[in-house]
Amino acid sequence: MSPALAVPLFLVSLAVTLAAARLFARRLDRLGVRFGFPEALIGVLTAVAADGPNVASALFALIKGAHDVGVGVLVGSNTFQLAAMIGLSALLAGAVRLPRETLLLEGVVGLIITVLAAALLLRWLSPAVAVLLTVVVVLPYLALVVGGQRLSERPGSKLRRLAHALHEHPRPEQPADTSTNPTHHLLGLIVLDVVLIVAGSAGMVEAALKLGADWNIPNSVLGVLILAPLTSLPNALTAIRLGLAGRGAALVGETFNSNSINLGVGVIVPSLFVTFAALSSVDKKQLGWLLLMTLAAVGLLARRGGMRRAQAAILVTLYIAFVAGTLVGS
Repeated sequence: MSPALAVPLFLVSLAVTLAAARLFARRLDRLGVRFGFPEALIGVLTAVAADGPNVASALFALIKGAHDVGVGVLVGSNTFQLAAMIGLSALLAGAVRLPRETLLLEGVVGLIITVLAAALLLRWLSPAVAVLLTVVVVLPYLALVVGGQRLSERPGSKLRRLAHALHEHPRPEQPADTSTNPTHHLLGLIVLDVVLIVAGSAGMVEAALKLGADWNIPNSVLGVLILAPLTSLPNALTAIRLGLAGRGAALVGETFNSNSINLGVGVIVPSLFVTFAALSSVDKKQLGWLLLMTLAAVGLLARRGGMRRAQAAILVTLYIAFVAGTLVGS
C-alpha cells in the first residue's frame, strides 16, 4: 500500500470509527436514561461505548503482530484519558467533585487493574493468575454497581452510603428521552455501531503501520502519541460533557472504567492466547508513568472540594511530561 492510499484510508477509517463510537455512546446513554439507570452504571456503559476505538485498535495491532503498538495504544490512551477526561474537564468546569465513597471504589478498582496489567506485562504474574485476580476484583464491583440499589434502602447496611452515592440518578442532557425509536431498534443500531468501530479501527491501524514504516515513525510514538489520543477522542468529548454538566460521579466512573476496560480487554484477557513481547526500557518508563498518573488522579480528586483548576493543571502537566519523555526516549 502506497502512502497515497494509506493517508486517505487512515483519515476515512478514523472518521468512521469516531462517528460510530459517538453514536454508540449516545444510544447507550439514551437507553440508560430511558430505563432510569443509576449514575455509576451510566458511567460503565459510557466507558464501554466510547472505549471501542481504543480496544479494537489495540487488538488489531496485536493480531498484526505489532505488540508494541498495541500495548502503546492502551498505555497512551490511559494516560491521555486521565489528563483529558479528568484534568481538562476540571479546567473547563472549574472543578470535578464526587462523593469520597464513590472515588474510593472507582479509584481502587482502577488502580488494582492497572497494577495487575503492569505486573503481567513485566512478567511478574502469569496470565492465568492475572485473569483470576481481575475477576476477583471486577465481579464484586459490577455486583455493587448493578444490584447495589437494594443496599441503599437498608438502614443497617455498612455499604449504604457507598451504594447510595453510586446510585444517584444522572441529570440527562434533555428533560426526557424524546426518541421515538423502540428499544429493539436502538439495540440493532448499537450492533451496527460496533461493526463500524471494529472495521474502522482495522483500517486505521493497517494504514498507520504502513505510514509508520514508510515515514520512519517509531512504534512507541505511533501507538502512544498518535493512535492513542486519536482513538480516545470519543471518551474525552463525552467526559467533558459530563464534567460541564456537573456529573462528577459518572465522569470519574467513566474514566477509571475506561482505563480498566482498556487493560482488561486489551492486555489481561488476550494474554491467555498471546505471548506479549518483552518490554523495552521506554515501555517500562511509560508503564511507570501511567501508575504515577493514576495515583495522582486519585489523590487530587480526594482533596476537600474535589479537583479544582490548580490540581487539574498538575495532572495535565504530568501528561505533557509523559509526552516529552516518550519523544526523547524514542
